[in-house]
Amino acid sequence: MARRPRRPVPKPDGMFDRNVEWSELTAFAGNPQPGPSLGVVSGRRRQGKSFLLDSLAEATGGFYFQALEASRSESLAMLGRAVADYAGRSVPDRPGNWAEAVDLLFDLGRETPTVVVLDEFPYLARADDSLPSALQAAIGTRTPRHLTRSPRLLLCGSALSFMGGLLSGTSPLCGRAGLNLVVQSLPYRQAAAFWGIGDPRLAVLTHAVVGGTPAYRNEFVAGDTPEGFADFDAWMCRSVLNPASAIYGEAPFLLAAESELRDRSLYHSVLAAVAQGNETSGGIANYLGRPRTDAALPLTVLRNCGLIAVEDDVFRRNRPRYRVAEPLIAFHHAVVRPEQAAFDRRRTSAAWARSQDTFLSKVVGPHFEHLCREWVLDHADPATFGGMPVRAAAGTVADPEARTSHEVDVVVHGAVGQDTGVLLSVGEVTWGRLMDLPDLARLHHILGLLTARGIDTVHALPACYSGVGFTPALRAAEGRGEVVLVDLERVYGGE
Repeated sequence: MARRPRRPVPKPDGMFDRNVEWSELTAFAGNPQPGPSLGVVSGRRRQGKSFLLDSLAEATGGFYFQALEASRSESLAMLGRAVADYAGRSVPDRPGNWAEAVDLLFDLGRETPTVVVLDEFPYLARADDSLPSALQAAIGTRTPRHLTRSPRLLLCGSALSFMGGLLSGTSPLCGRAGLNLVVQSLPYRQAAAFWGIGDPRLAVLTHAVVGGTPAYRNEFVAGDTPEGFADFDAWMCRSVLNPASAIYGEAPFLLAAESELRDRSLYHSVLAAVAQGNETSGGIANYLGRPRTDAALPLTVLRNCGLIAVEDDVFRRNRPRYRVAEPLIAFHHAVVRPEQAAFDRRRTSAAWARSQDTFLSKVVGPHFEHLCREWVLDHADPATFGGMPVRAAAGTVADPEARTSHEVDVVVHGAVGQDTGVLLSVGEVTWGRLMDLPDLARLHHILGLLTARGIDTVHALPACYSGVGFTPALRAAEGRGEVVLVDLERVYGGE
């Protein structure tokens, strides 16, 4: 007998985008198979995970519990009261341990598959490390009673290193999850729409500061958005750089909330090193005044926490490049931290004026490069580069004769016919400069260096990405098919 399709759960009013996440969660909740199922939801703070899961529980008649930092006994008592309230019992349940608490939770799915959400799960597990084992025992037990209870259990947390290890090979829950959903920041185009910004230049500046984190628009700046490009500096001074606003102290809080970061002064310094443009472990170590080996551990910890991202140099093996993953943290360490005293004393306009060059060179420029690489992967038509892009990264090309090297901002590899990994393009990104024919000549020189190294450049096109635009001569070269030109309008609207 064919299974009838499940009726979709409407997305709540007021939820912007998150169509993919909502679809995955409702599909998990609507699984008709008898027996318990486990899902894990993670992501950096302020991305709307709790809103998603609370909305899911409300839409499906499920149970939602948000844990607090509390002792084991207090957490069990709070959970018992919440279960009793949900079940309509006047007398609180009193589980004595997590095995009994898990039994209570699973009983919520006795008559029908029921969503059961444990939000801020790391608080519970850190207070009692037996909790994952208790869940594993309840999920893994195959008895007739097991199939009569069908909780759709969702564990949620923002501690990425902890949540990432929850399903690892050494965890009791390894192999038990049917859903592992990471809630990311809004992509840059959706972020511009969420902030109500139609000017792509303003969109880049704003995204370089607040990224795609949904909570920052309403909860942290109280809905105050730049009214136009001319209002950007005033908006920065009255909101992001205002010591009375919630967003002003958010970056240090994000670090303080990560329990894995024990020597916080060291981690702040590492983030400052990366935010100031030191992309390699050697450059970071030099900034810290320490041996390179001393930078390895904090970089690994920050990466596990999702605060730093690492990308390989496409032309140099074993030379990873680091960047700060959260724009607000990068902005704080590049701009706010060096002028902290002035901003704290509300000398905001003068301090912001002094920071303009740093903001444009250390924050906006690298951020625009990252957006251009995202554009290649998410929005560029295959015809643009003569193949389907599958990788866009940065790279360094040695120039032995000139005894120097060339940084390439956007290196595109992709598929042409049956061939994969084909070099499709090398590109340069500039934020504040009109690009001209010398930029194209430089890219041709780089392609020549790659050809001399034995790299197949037959399909490779030079590409120029600019926040200002291109000269008529470069536009004419585009018309002849000699170069790909990508401006702000194309990044935010085209393809």
